[in-house]
Amino acid sequence: MPVVTFRQLIGSLVVLGLVGSSQPAVHLEAIQPQTFAAPNSFVNALADVDGDGDAELFVGFNGTPNRLYRNDEGTFVDMAVISGVARARPTRAAAFGDWDADGDADLLVGFAPGGGPVLQLYRNDGGRFTDVNALAGLVVDSGAVRQPVWVDMDSDGDLDLFVAFRDRANALFRNDGGRLRDVAAEVGLADTRRSVGAVWADLDADGDLDVIVGNMDGDANAVFRNDEGRFTDVAEAWGLAWGGRTPRDPANGTVRPCVADVNGDGRLDVVTANYGTPGLFLADGNGWRNAAAEWGVAADGRYDSCALADLDHDGALDLFVNGTVTQGRNWPDYLYRQAGGRFANITPAGVAAVAADHGVQWQDLDGDGTADLALTGQGPHAVFANRLPDSVASRSLRVRVVDGRGRATRPGAEVRVFAAGGSRLLATALVDAGSGYDAQSDTPVHIGLARRGRVDVEVTWPANGTRRVTRVRNVAVNGRRVLTVRVP
Repeated sequence: MPVVTFRQLIGSLVVLGLVGSSQPAVHLEAIQPQTFAAPNSFVNALADVDGDGDAELFVGFNGTPNRLYRNDEGTFVDMAVISGVARARPTRAAAFGDWDADGDADLLVGFAPGGGPVLQLYRNDGGRFTDVNALAGLVVDSGAVRQPVWVDMDSDGDLDLFVAFRDRANALFRNDGGRLRDVAAEVGLADTRRSVGAVWADLDADGDLDVIVGNMDGDANAVFRNDEGRFTDVAEAWGLAWGGRTPRDPANGTVRPCVADVNGDGRLDVVTANYGTPGLFLADGNGWRNAAAEWGVAADGRYDSCALADLDHDGALDLFVNGTVTQGRNWPDYLYRQAGGRFANITPAGVAAVAADHGVQWQDLDGDGTADLALTGQGPHAVFANRLPDSVASRSLRVRVVDGRGRATRPGAEVRVFAAGGSRLLATALVDAGSGYDAQSDTPVHIGLARRGRVDVEVTWPANGTRRVTRVRNVAVNGRRVLTVRVP
């Protein structure tokens, strides 16, 4: 039995309301339930596709027309038909990224096999989308598409495309002037294990982006270390091969790996949503240690996704994991609140009732400074507004990371916030490089803070074996501001 520290005990009592706390009550309010009533959705992804400053929501369905909701300050209207993305083909994946580096988010959609190519690239032209598969040279006619990620793997200033497949070798399409060519076999990423989720980050802090790939059906996970553009699987050596689940059990697998600084020490930790016991791997300087049991999240189940955000603005990341719906069983979802080095289950009944089993996205959708929750699954896809008091909602900052030309080509960049003029770390976040269930968003990172005041914002971009750091000092925090940081 793990030893429970006094700090952990007090943290648990705080979450349960048994001792005093400055944390506000969590209130997630379902918005536009009639709009978001359609069932059987697999993926959701977010991006400001029309350039008006708020995030649109793409939802992919299992055989009914896909939807793209225009966001007008928190009010949503489906514009998929006029935008050109209302395909009715069963959809399994989606990723927003600026493929052509023209300053707006393009959309990659992954379809189920049958009826043409399984990957569809849409160019964004002012909020309307055009099929550019031929222009990009993207021809993939078969395969069970899972995780797509736009990421500048070779640090040449444009976004390459990684795609995990459940039934064939994973692909990495190098972007050369808009043309996409699969180089996975050349660089060591053509893994044939049964992959589902993937996320990119500079895990070893050596100045380039590595990738964690979650594998199913008893296959070990992969952690591909990037060494000057060549990739080597180091999952076993780094302690991440099984993600906390039972090794070599064909009924177990990792669906979704997530990367975040869970314990606030500035280092990148790993969360795994598994078929089996989930994992919480804390970086300790010598690798990663599974702390799921001592943190209270080692509930055996069947989980499809994980997503972390500071939903209550106390400076600590909270965690949502959703259970799958299969064979007539709805495995439980959990919303865990962090306090005192431990998570406690605070799942609202309204959230648990959604039967979400795939997409989970946290993002400020209504511009009030809080991280809202968007879900997909066999039940209705749903959006929950996070209602915090104005005094608490204002303790946040959104950071948009772009390159020197103002383009969003920096997925995997690390954002750290410090007390102004000092070295005290307040929060860490990662620019989305594969955070959703088979999805990627192109949105500012959301930073919650335990108190108001000015801060210094530091962005680290790993490229070509160096960690380029840009710092913006003395930034005002007001909850509604989006700070744009250029990282050359």
